[in-house]
Amino acid sequence: MARKLEGKIAVVTGGTTGIGLATAKRFAQEGAQVFVTGRRQAELDAAVSAIGPNTIGIQADSSNLNDLNRLYERVKNEAGRIDVLFVNAGGGSMLPLGAITEEQYDDTFGRNVKGVIFTVQKALPLLVDGASVILTGSNVSIKGTPAFSVYSASKAAVRNLARSWTLDLKARGIRVNVISPGPIKTPGLVELAGPGAAEQQNLLDYMASTVPLGRVGDPDDVAGAAVFLASSDSAFIAGTEIFVDGGQAQI
Repeated sequence: MARKLEGKIAVVTGGTTGIGLATAKRFAQEGAQVFVTGRRQAELDAAVSAIGPNTIGIQADSSNLNDLNRLYERVKNEAGRIDVLFVNAGGGSMLPLGAITEEQYDDTFGRNVKGVIFTVQKALPLLVDGASVILTGSNVSIKGTPAFSVYSASKAAVRNLARSWTLDLKARGIRVNVISPGPIKTPGLVELAGPGAAEQQNLLDYMASTVPLGRVGDPDDVAGAAVFLASSDSAFIAGTEIFVDGGQAQI
């Protein structure tokens, strides 16, 4: 059976854990050569080992333009092109209105908006015509969440970037789409509850109770959607948002 990404060159930012790592693994299993980034070298090395052969790890912070330059210079020298770009690096923290700080705002928008903009813009010379660009959004961009307004607003910005860039890039046939997960069991999610195992499990149990399918998602649930958007199966899909949230924000 033919693999969906056979011979493709894929770049996955923020690929050392959670959704990024699961997606990088799936891309590799489907035949892609994968370049994966992470901010911490030890975690990056572990991810490359987990993803397997034909994987190259590059230490980079996506909000740092010099790091992005170095990333794409390496991709250019070793592969010469990009067929699939999964812009997954990002993050955020929880603070209610009244406690929001400039530092929190700068960190969140630096990672989730500035980082996304320049990750895609700097990739343009390497993206082939007809390439697939996938941005990681979040279902909180369309719903209210206590103490999460800055993060939610940054993901709402990501949604519009996909709409606007689809028009900017239509002459090249580059498809830009968004995957918006709901609650997915990743280190980044459970750590919002603090370091205690009981507190983390309580958070997961509560979130599962808010999902119509009755469970918290797994990173592989998102990775499957990413493979779909990366492959020719989604050749006529552009500027759209796919929610992988068990129906949480839909019903």
